[in-house]
Amino acid sequence: MSGKKKVTSTDIARAAGVSQSTVSMVLNRKYNVSFSKETVEKVEKAARELGYVLPKRKLRRESRGEKLLVVFCSNLTNPYYVMLLQGIESRAKEQGYGLFVCNTQRDLKMEERYLKMMKSLKPLGIIYTCNPSHCFMDTVEKLAEEIPVVIVNNQNERLNVDAVELDNSKLGRIMAKHLLDLGHKKVAYIAPPLTVRQKQRSKRVEGFLKEFEKAGLKDQVVIRAAAEELDQDVAHIDSEYLIGYELTKELLEERTEVTAIVGLNDMIAFGILDALQEAKLKVPGDISVMGCDNTLFARMHKVSLTTIEHFVIFKGRDACDIIMKKIASQRTKYYDIDPISTYHVEYEPKLIQRGTTSYPRRAKK
Repeated sequence: MSGKKKVTSTDIARAAGVSQSTVSMVLNRKYNVSFSKETVEKVEKAARELGYVLPKRKLRRESRGEKLLVVFCSNLTNPYYVMLLQGIESRAKEQGYGLFVCNTQRDLKMEERYLKMMKSLKPLGIIYTCNPSHCFMDTVEKLAEEIPVVIVNNQNERLNVDAVELDNSKLGRIMAKHLLDLGHKKVAYIAPPLTVRQKQRSKRVEGFLKEFEKAGLKDQVVIRAAAEELDQDVAHIDSEYLIGYELTKELLEERTEVTAIVGLNDMIAFGILDALQEAKLKVPGDISVMGCDNTLFARMHKVSLTTIEHFVIFKGRDACDIIMKKIASQRTKYYDIDPISTYHVEYEPKLIQRGTTSYPRRAKK
């Protein structure tokens, strides 16, 4: 045995003429504390001369810190996005990944700012919980050439990236079929702003209208969408609820004699329910109400909202699984060729009939 003593940070501190804590911070690259160039060079020179090797556990901690996924969300006030995030987070946690959530609030400047941060963040994957804004499609596709990107998107959007798809048109058709099967002819559809940027919303309404058109009743559907300016405001916890509440009050004042009111999502449907209750109208006795997304509140007994289940939490898990598969395939060479694959996953939506829909007043059995 040579009996050679292991070099410690205290030995380097003595040789460099600085404190032991300074040595520790310099050698472990703790740059949040500033040191002069001379001090850094003095410490590094002493370390080299003494043959000091950085402890392995420090390196392991650094590599663990690199296991990061980024999630872009457009609105965290709607339980739909929280459910997606829950699905992503549960799978990411299982695989030892951390999440960095970018809540863009449907603001183009915020989205651009977050996209610019990706170079410094260096995530191993990016998940968009909705379609990227059109002006950033090229940026996202370029990012996808370097790291795995998955979008939980509206089907029919032409995107050259992996996707967990949602056919919003199909959701609208299922909602319409349910009401038509019950005998509803004159109905209202309440939605957030139907802007070009929010194409997925319009697809849901279009699907609904197509079914009523098939039945020769398209002109019996009253569409009420919130003003476009609403999408420019920061979303509050009750933003979508208030859309349902206020537009239903306007609808009742117009005396349109509808027998059913549909909310584009569950949050809007809750607003519809409260406005009807305030007007002393019974649900479903006087007016049927329907939502979409099957969020937690829709399942509560006092609400018991008829809605559409499209397996949101599963979609979040699948989006994360696709990222993991892409990361694994990047590490595996196939005859020195990088494997290129595109994944597309889609769930069949399901009607969940509860207590807020029934036959219309005059057709009640």
